Amino acid sequence: MAPRPGRDLVPPLLWSLSVFLSLPGPVWLQPSPPPQASPPTEPHPCHTCRGLVDSFNKGLERTIRDNFGGGNTAWEEEKLSKYKDSETRLVEVLESVCSKSDFECHRLLELSEELVESWWFHKQQEAPDLFQWLCSDSLKLCCPSGTFGPSCVPCPGGAERPCGGYGKCEGEGTRGGSGHCDCQAGYGGEACGQCGLGYFEAERNASHLVCSACFGPCARCSGPEESNCLQCKKGWALHHLKCVDCAKACLGCMGAGPGRCKKCSPGYQQVGSKCLDVDECETEVCPGENEQCENIEGSYRCVCTQGYKQIEGVCVKEQIPESAGFFSEMTEDELVVLQQMFFGVIICALATLAAKGDLVFTAIFIGAVAAMTGYWLSERSDRVLEGFIKGR
Repeated sequence: MAPRPGRDLVPPLLWSLSVFLSLPGPVWLQPSPPPQASPPTEPHPCHTCRGLVDSFNKGLERTIRDNFGGGNTAWEEEKLSKYKDSETRLVEVLESVCSKSDFECHRLLELSEELVESWWFHKQQEAPDLFQWLCSDSLKLCCPSGTFGPSCVPCPGGAERPCGGYGKCEGEGTRGGSGHCDCQAGYGGEACGQCGLGYFEAERNASHLVCSACFGPCARCSGPEESNCLQCKKGWALHHLKCVDCAKACLGCMGAGPGRCKKCSPGYQQVGSKCLDVDECETEVCPGENEQCENIEGSYRCVCTQGYKQIEGVCVKEQIPESAGFFSEMTEDELVVLQQMFFGVIICALATLAAKGDLVFTAIFIGAVAAMTGYWLSERSDRVLEGFIKGR
């Protein structure tokens, strides 16, 4: 028989196994820690106070609606006058003014409960606006609309139209904030009273400003067209009020600003650190007869002058087609049929007159019939009739 392990070895083995299991596993076997969520931003105390007052006013409406509204009107009016300003009603409203999860509301209510009771029993008549009395005058958490900061100073642009009506004043209505204007897209300046980068003034009067977008690469412009540029965005060079692509004009851009080129591409001229388009048309580069030069970005092309068109590399005068006559597009057979129809109408008219006994018109009628008969018996009429019979 094989020898059995001694009993003295069992406790050390169990201890070693327990130590091994208690050690942390390899990094790739360990579960990754849950992502740390960024802490929620606490609302400004003024916003919390405004929410508390709004909820308090809703509670006042609810308590009137739930306790009255039917039955003996005289009895209700007597009871309502007692309940309206009673402590019972105040307690009912305060019990539900904050939701269970709104910690900030509960904390503010705990700090201001005595003030609310004082307003309820003593200040309602002289200060009917609870928000103004509690949040602005007593707790000094809020400011009037259009103002900000500890002293409630007007926002840029004035309290009537903070930020000119084209932005948001940081901290407006609170005792905090910087008063900085966060302007809408297209507007800029301290009080959003100017057009921002890439926009121009499309309309302005004493109280109104409309800013419209410039053409793509223009950083500043006087209008919406490509040729209205005054300054170009990075990577573009200004030339004749147009923004030229730096990568197209330059063989190497320095990257320190628009139009800063190391070397210019063919068709461009180096002027300082900028590459400007060369107007090749200033010299005679189109020697062909009836040709003229047309300058394009970085090059040129030869085109025919007005009234000429290019055929096999030569400018030839355009032929103006003569005006076509009424019967120019008709076939010969169609003209024959048209002639027959005309003669038929004439014969009918003559026959009508001849029937009245006029000898002159009778003679003309007989002559016309003879002429038509001869025409129909001619070789030409045979060909026309044969064509209609065959379905031409």
